[in-house]
Amino acid sequence: MRGCFPNEGRENVATPDKKFSVSDEFVHLARIALAGRSQDVQAFLQRTARRAKSVAPDLSESVSGLLKEAPTRSSPLRRQAEVPLPVDMDSRLQLMRVEERPVLDWEPVFFPTVSKQLHALVDERLNSDALRAVSLEPTRTALFVGPPGVGKTMAARWVARELGRPLLTLDLAAVMSSYLGRTGSNLRLVLDYAKGIDCVLLLDELDAIAKRRDDREEIGELKRLVTVLIQQIDDWPSSNLLIAATNHAELLDPAIWRRFEAVVDFPLPDRRTAESFVLQSLRDHTSSAAQWARAVSIALEGRSFSDLARDVSFARRQAALRGEDLDTHLSNLLRSDGLSKQSRIDLAVELVDQGIMSARKAKELTGVARDTIRTRKRAARIDEAAEEAVG
Repeated sequence: MRGCFPNEGRENVATPDKKFSVSDEFVHLARIALAGRSQDVQAFLQRTARRAKSVAPDLSESVSGLLKEAPTRSSPLRRQAEVPLPVDMDSRLQLMRVEERPVLDWEPVFFPTVSKQLHALVDERLNSDALRAVSLEPTRTALFVGPPGVGKTMAARWVARELGRPLLTLDLAAVMSSYLGRTGSNLRLVLDYAKGIDCVLLLDELDAIAKRRDDREEIGELKRLVTVLIQQIDDWPSSNLLIAATNHAELLDPAIWRRFEAVVDFPLPDRRTAESFVLQSLRDHTSSAAQWARAVSIALEGRSFSDLARDVSFARRQAALRGEDLDTHLSNLLRSDGLSKQSRIDLAVELVDQGIMSARKAKELTGVARDTIRTRKRAARIDEAAEEAVG
């Protein structure tokens, strides 16, 4: 191979930030190539071409030319036609669900901090060249944490859609083989398959297989699964995004936590976020969507997005089945049991202020006296006038 490397015989060449070692680069390239991580090979070659530009321009130019000529993947899931989806050897069930073009029933409404983190994950991958120009890689792994129904799965689907990549979701019920010894093999099959595809992989209900290894109630085989998962995450290629989701973060093994480069905490929606979600759900179905969205978000305070969606959908179905106005059935969602005193007052004022019901009816629903409602409405008008004056 003499002559292939311009600096042969002078392998370590100083650069402004670090030494460029042809032998080290070659060994690292061989390592990831033998591991079958073809996408990481391309990323590595891009970085090598950039680093070699000042000290080995011929090498840099040759590698850059090869990268430009490299064939592109016409279909992210082209391997599906060549390699069957992995299945459990006992049940013959497929171990993952595939959404080649993820579709959302509606645009998700995320808490502002969540939205910021999700957009960052997308931006890093859409602009990965800018990161690699400074020897950085986009985030490889992200952990979505939060109670059920707060949008973790939908967020993974949204990320995949924004990236234009298929979403592969690991079906943990299928992965857990009747023979626990095969569960680790199932896990390896899924992750090895996903590594070779331009995709977003979602490991849903991560706590089912990644429980703390100091849990005395778990048998040894389940504990070994954590080790398998750690090894697989460590070997995950930077070209793809691995997302895991859990409803029970406290059950996860600490070593699993450390493997995720980003942790996104999905809280229950606050009143403003819930209002935006309900408004979006009602906008095309009633002219008074804005008024109802505010009232419903107060009445259903503390509920998850899935709870809100279920209740609104139920009201719509009932109205359709009975041929009645939707507003009639939305009123059935209004309740004050379990609300704090301040929330009951806010609900009563909102109901009267929006003309949804009279002060007497609002009192019957919330227990808030009509004098209190009038006093709060008057105070609200004074505050609005003061704000307008300042503006």
